[in-house]
Amino acid sequence: MRLAFMGTPEFSVPVLSELVAAGHDIGVVYTRAPKPSGRGKKLTPSPVHQFAENNGIEVRTPKNFKNEKELEEFASFDLDVAIVVAYGLILPQLILDAPRYGCLNLHASLLPRWRGAAPIQRAIMAGDDVTGVQLMRMEAGLDTGPVLLSETVQIRDNDTAGSLHDRLSHIAAQLAPRGLAALERDALIETPQLEAGAVYADKVSPAEARIDWTKSAAAVDCHIRGLSPFPGAWFEHDGQRVKVLLSRVTAGDVAAAGAVLSAEGKLTVSCGEGAVELLSLQRAGKKAQDAQEFVRGFKISPADRL
Repeated sequence: MRLAFMGTPEFSVPVLSELVAAGHDIGVVYTRAPKPSGRGKKLTPSPVHQFAENNGIEVRTPKNFKNEKELEEFASFDLDVAIVVAYGLILPQLILDAPRYGCLNLHASLLPRWRGAAPIQRAIMAGDDVTGVQLMRMEAGLDTGPVLLSETVQIRDNDTAGSLHDRLSHIAAQLAPRGLAALERDALIETPQLEAGAVYADKVSPAEARIDWTKSAAAVDCHIRGLSPFPGAWFEHDGQRVKVLLSRVTAGDVAAAGAVLSAEGKLTVSCGEGAVELLSLQRAGKKAQDAQEFVRGFKISPADRL
């Protein structure tokens, strides 16, 4: 089939790679414009942009689709379908209607739960047991279209947003060619979403990433793992901000929330209910360290409260 691919982050790359390998004609790739990054603030193309250029695929980076010329050029590609994976721009109805079979989106949750920008992080932060990847037909609403294919994934006790991201990305890559093959056979069944179960996955703000030790140990652990590796859950101690990248629920003495229970051999902190062991931490400008290495270079003791 003749496709447009619309995606931006690393999550999208395996899907595009699999579609290329399956022999589909990728007429054009749409992605977000290069952004300044690194100390030199050099303009850096998105992961999808880099993959497309390396494979000789035309790349377009419009700021939006409000320009009539952009709409006309999209229509001129004479597409069978557009595949959208974490693109980052709202698509107007004229874009959704332009390909023969419309636009299909791969979304990393079990809709209607966790519609929106941060479904992987929010699923772990909420303590969900399962999530998944779904192929859906796009409508004008945010992730509201009918579901076409679905794969369910268990969320493990030690999953971070990073580890779950990687698993879901590869599942999405498997789902995309299956969906297109079924589309060619007219074998896709559309299942409307139930609005009653809709939950939205808003982007995580920097302030929201701060650890609230008054919550239960289970909630603090989910918060930490759900924000790892980015943006990173954090606490402040002795005027320094410290990110926590991995934790686990553990036994601990009853103490005030945020009290350091142990700082030798392992780093344990009391929560509103129970305690968490902090396994991997990172100070600003430093590499991530395991707890033993961290406490050797950072002044922290059982007398402290985070």
